[in-house]
Amino acid sequence: MTSIDLNADLGEGFGRWRLTDDEQLLTVVTSANVACGFHAGDPATMRRVCALAAERGVRIGAQVSYRDLAGFGRRAMDVPPAELAAEVAYQIGALEVFARAAGSRVSYVKPHGALYNRVVHDEVQAGAVVDGVLLADPTLPVLGLPGSRLLQLADKAGLPPVTEAFADRAYTDHGTLVPRGRSGAVLCDPEAVVERSLDLARSGQVTAQSGARIAVRARSLCLHGDTPGAVDLARRVRERLETSGVRVEAFV
Repeated sequence: MTSIDLNADLGEGFGRWRLTDDEQLLTVVTSANVACGFHAGDPATMRRVCALAAERGVRIGAQVSYRDLAGFGRRAMDVPPAELAAEVAYQIGALEVFARAAGSRVSYVKPHGALYNRVVHDEVQAGAVVDGVLLADPTLPVLGLPGSRLLQLADKAGLPPVTEAFADRAYTDHGTLVPRGRSGAVLCDPEAVVERSLDLARSGQVTAQSGARIAVRARSLCLHGDTPGAVDLARRVRERLETSGVRVEAFV
């Protein structure tokens, strides 16, 4: 039977402001990418989400980012490699405290936003992320785009690489994500997202924005938690996968 992990970005609030419906999304996903305070999140939010994830048997992942609260981690930044490595390790360590307190642990690492896209091609920044993960825990899997420099360097360093696809993002012919500033970068039709999810899980392919069919073999499927109707959409995706014979389970 085909199987796939469902992950979502959670804990993306700050103080009294909340962006994601963490409680409801944690009834659907199998892996939770928890914001670690650099693009979103704060200690109380991180603790709450870790407790909920542990209670529901959802794997906890550290969603590391550039230090960019004002830009939600989606602005391009140039951070010296040694500094970036230290900041990645710092974020993982902070989340680990709350995961351990909840009776769980940080099970993987996933970059967020501008950092995620940067490490697809940038060997220096990708290497810094890998160095940060190694500093925090040299056994942690790293989640990223198939073929990215990040996953190549993670694999070389002995960190398990985990390939990921996006149900609600448009793809280029090269298998990368269409930048958010471009028209059609985010899929808004719920049925299209559901069908794409099933297509990715079954065929390991996706239709690019140009119409070309490209290979995107992924062990995990990302469902963004900050889009309108995210909870209902996530439920529809999981139901469609399961009724179509796809087993939904964590990759670790």
